[in-house]
Amino acid sequence: MGRHLACLVVVPSSLPSLHALNAVKDNNSVPWTIVGVLTLLTLLPAIVLSITPMVRLLVVFHFLRQALGTQTAPSNQTLMGLGLMMTWFLMQPVMVAVNQQAIQPFQKGQISGWQAIESGVQPPKRFMLHYAREKDLALFVNAGSVPRPKTPMDLPMRVVVPAYMLSELKAGFQIGAILFLPFLLVDLVVASITTSIGMLQLPPVTISTPLKILLFVMVDGWNLLAGSLLKSFS
Repeated sequence: MGRHLACLVVVPSSLPSLHALNAVKDNNSVPWTIVGVLTLLTLLPAIVLSITPMVRLLVVFHFLRQALGTQTAPSNQTLMGLGLMMTWFLMQPVMVAVNQQAIQPFQKGQISGWQAIESGVQPPKRFMLHYAREKDLALFVNAGSVPRPKTPMDLPMRVVVPAYMLSELKAGFQIGAILFLPFLLVDLVVASITTSIGMLQLPPVTISTPLKILLFVMVDGWNLLAGSLLKSFS
């Protein structure tokens, strides 16, 4: 009977130490969770620029502002907000796929965290591969000595992401160059007229800028530009 009483005394006395150990583990995991969240928030702008259509949209908007001759109108914040909302619109199917394939199964406990990451990467990778040029993909495959994949989906993200960004930059510059031509023509016509009539003291930009803005407004340029950009991702 004495031994049984000793066991009853010893076992409860060991339980607080186990709870204390679990509390220490939980307390140690909280700072690492905070570090991970803060790191993700810090990298979020770079991630948005790297795997979304944001690069193409911002390049085209910059070319448009330069072509119009308005240095600060629309402001950078306005163009960034418009680009972000259009990016959200274009990436909506991708985000829905990520939610269905990774987030919901992880919340239900059907897959682990690492499996959720691997599943969640697939929809953005499929989107990027649809617009990435083979030439750009081959560049980073050769530079990184990556084994030749059986399918494009087998390529690692370190190859797909920079290749996609190069392709988006090329597409943005192509659209921007085409957008620049009509406004350049207006500048040339105005400069020729002002020079021929002897208006040498008046800069041609003073006359051409209001004309370009008026032309852009009359043809409903923002609607045409937004429609063309959305169609380029169809």
